[in-house]
Formats: sequence, structure tokens, C-alpha cells
Amino acid sequence: MNSSIIATLAERARIDPQAIALIGSDEIFTAQRLHASVLACAEQLRAARITALALHADNSPAWIVVDLACQYANIRLVPLPLFFSASQLEHAIKSSAIDALISHKPLRSGSAIIHIACLKLAGLTCQQFAPGDIALPNGTDKITFTSGSTGDPKGVCLTTQQQLSVAQGIVERLQLTDVCHLCLLPLSTLLENIAGVYAPLLANGCVIAPSLGDLGMNGSSGLEIEKLLSRISRYQASSLILVPELLLALLGACQNGWQAPQSLSFIAVGGGKVSPFVLQSAREHGLPVYEGYGLSECSSVVCLNAPTAHRTGSVGKPLSPLDVYIKEGEIQVSGSAFLGYVNDPASWQQSEVATGDLGHIDSDGFVFIEGRRGNRLISSFGRNISPEWVESELLAGPLLAQAVVIGDAQPYCAALIYPRKPQTSADEIEQWIASVNQQLPDYARIQRWHRLQYALSSDSQLLTANGRPRRQAIQGLLATEINALYESQQEH
Repeated sequence: MNSSIIATLAERARIDPQAIALIGSDEIFTAQRLHASVLACAEQLRAARITALALHADNSPAWIVVDLACQYANIRLVPLPLFFSASQLEHAIKSSAIDALISHKPLRSGSAIIHIACLKLAGLTCQQFAPGDIALPNGTDKITFTSGSTGDPKGVCLTTQQQLSVAQGIVERLQLTDVCHLCLLPLSTLLENIAGVYAPLLANGCVIAPSLGDLGMNGSSGLEIEKLLSRISRYQASSLILVPELLLALLGACQNGWQAPQSLSFIAVGGGKVSPFVLQSAREHGLPVYEGYGLSECSSVVCLNAPTAHRTGSVGKPLSPLDVYIKEGEIQVSGSAFLGYVNDPASWQQSEVATGDLGHIDSDGFVFIEGRRGNRLISSFGRNISPEWVESELLAGPLLAQAVVIGDAQPYCAALIYPRKPQTSADEIEQWIASVNQQLPDYARIQRWHRLQYALSSDSQLLTANGRPRRQAIQGLLATEINALYESQQEH
């Protein structure tokens, strides 16, 4: 693709300068203003001799302006998630060799502050850093850090061209025109960054980027659902991107009488397996939900269902620049492979990505995910079991909100359960599990279960940011409860 977002903005500013391109909590950018702001920011970053910039800030128009300015000025950008712990932030900063960091407050005392005029109104500061010595693949324009399930996050190296190619693939798949997208996920999340910002701007659409607090998302204090619902209704957006946890929250609101705005025509959900029951129920309640699939190593989105090409249970067909195929049961992707990981030369110059996800592709080209290769349980009887498969069956009804299946090196499977409603009785859960077991082979049936006192969440570090269970963390925290499920054969 020859054009960039900045070139698209320049043309739009020339033809329709007053078109609304970007909206924040308290400011609006026309196409003309956004284009001028990006160029001014790029010039100021260049003048400060910044070559590698980390961005640790809440969602706002300023975040997007800085991102696009780095593209224009060929400055390597490192978005840092707000949910990273202090040790994860330190690891990311050290392993990305930044020479400056933009944030709402300095992360290190004693470092010089670089005066960047365009940041002052946004309440952001630019702090100088001494870059370390790292090994980086040539051509790296962005380093995005995966949250991972344990240990230090990995730095995934991408080019601007790879990101824009995927964004353009999304535009083509969804035939985007007059799109108005409301960003609900952190902009540091590659999915929101590419599908929620780049794709709408390439389609001459509008991006709405309020602060996360303005949307009712307040970190460790959780989600203020009424505030979120009021903002969705007020902004009248045409599209959203959700993780499964947010979809369940919106579905619960719909079941209690809330109606999604008529402007909303497309909701993408990804990051974790969603049961067909939840998807069907969401659509019946006026939520136009479509599953997708991706990973950072492929510049985020790989497959996506669309109104014109949709199959329930699948994650959709691959985007146009990508080739997806199955090798020994594992999904492989070529056509947009990342440059490699930071400080890991053995990972550089790969032409394809082994995703670690198990799945199959049907005769019409729709991709189905069956679980993670690394998550596969092997029972003490030698049976291979995908926990995601059993979990999706448990969640394929209205009773349970969360289910985590365990049983590696054990004689049978057990589950950690959290119901949708607190008044759900043990007998109701037992009956539902019994009905699910009838659809499963004997070696995959749930023989015992434990009712969780609280829902698992990303704030408690028991779910990844996109809603996947952090299985090792869960097993460590709930070791006593899990061990009790295997101490005797008595009924729960």
C-alpha cells in the first residue's frame, strides 16, 4: 500500500477540511486540525533529536497525534500499557532502548524533561532517557509488548507498512465508509491501535478516544457499567472492539433493559474464546457482534467475520494480505510476519508465524480455533484434552460467566466456576455440568468443580488484558482449592 495515514489525512484536509476526524473527552479535531497537529508534533520531536519514544498514557487525541507523528518522522514508537507493573515497565523500557518517554507523570526521578510544546495542553511530559544497548531487527518502527501469561513481556518488532497493510485489510473486509469508531480498549493494545484508529482514519472516518476513566474504566476499581453505557449511547458510534469480558457486561445490560444505539452496526470481539450461545444472545439483544482472531506477531488482526462473510463458531476468513494454513494441527500465518523479538536474533527474518493455536479451516475458508497447543492437558491416563474446548461447552449456556478447566497429570478434569448470577444454586450448576458432560467424551467430562468467590479479572492478574485465563497464576493462587478437588472421589 503506497499511501500512509498522514497522506490520507492531508488529502482529506484539502477536500473537506472541516470533517470531524478525532474526538476526545473535551476536544474535537477536524481533518485539517488533526493533520496540522501531527505535522507540528513530528517537527517538535525531530527538533528534540528523539529517535525512539515510549508512550505511557491514557487514551486521548494526544496519544493518537503522537503515534501518527512518530510514523511521519520515522521515530520508533514503544506503546507501554497502563496495566503493566513497575517491574514490567522497567523491563520494557530497558529492552527497547528509548531515548525519551511521554507520560502523564515522570516515571523516573532525576531525568531531564524535554519541552515539547504540543504536549502541554494534553497534560503530558516528555522525559529524557539514556538508551541502552539492545539487539533489534532492521526496519523496526514499533515495538509492542505482549502481556504474556507469566514472566517478562516480549517486545514484538513491527514495521509501519505491516501495520497499515493489516489496517487496509480490515477496511476492505468490512467495506468501511462513514465509520465512527469508539475506542474502549487502551490504545496501547495493538488491536485497538490498528483496527480502532488506523483503519477508520484510512477510511476517512472518525475516531472517538475519550479517557478510559471517562468511559467508566477505572483500573483496579473495575468497570462502572452505567457510565460506560451512557457514553456508548451519547457518542452514537458505529463500531466498537470488545474483549469477551466487556461483551458479557454489555449483554448483561441489554438483558436488564438497556438498548444499544441504532448507530451501532459492527462490534468486533476477540482475545479469547466466546461461546456461540453468548454471540447468539448478543445479536438477539441488538448487539451486532462478530468474532475475530489475531496476534501481535502478525500485526494484530489475522481473521475477521463480517456482515457479508460470517460463520458462527469461526473467527472468520483471513484478511487479504495474509495466508493461513494448518500444519500438524497448528495454525500458521504468512504474509505479515513480524520482524522478530527484541534481543532475540534467532527469531528474526521469519517468513511465517507458528501461532501456537490449534484449529482447522473449513471448505469455505473459515478458520476455527480449538485451543492453545501449550495449554493442552494430558491426563494421567494419557489423554490429550484442550481446556478451551471444554470451557467453551461449559460457557455455551446462560448459567456460567467463567469456567477454567484443570486436570493436567490428573485422572479426571475439574473446573473452577463463576456463575453469571450470585443467586445461582449449586444444584443448578451441577445440573448444567451434567448436561454438558453428556456431550463430551468420558475423558473430558468435569467430575468435580469449585465455585469461585470472585470473578477472575485482569486487575487481579488472573486474566490477560484481552480476557484469557493466566492458567499458571490461577493454579498458584488457588492451589489449595484445586488440590481439594483431587484429594478424594466424593461428590461435590
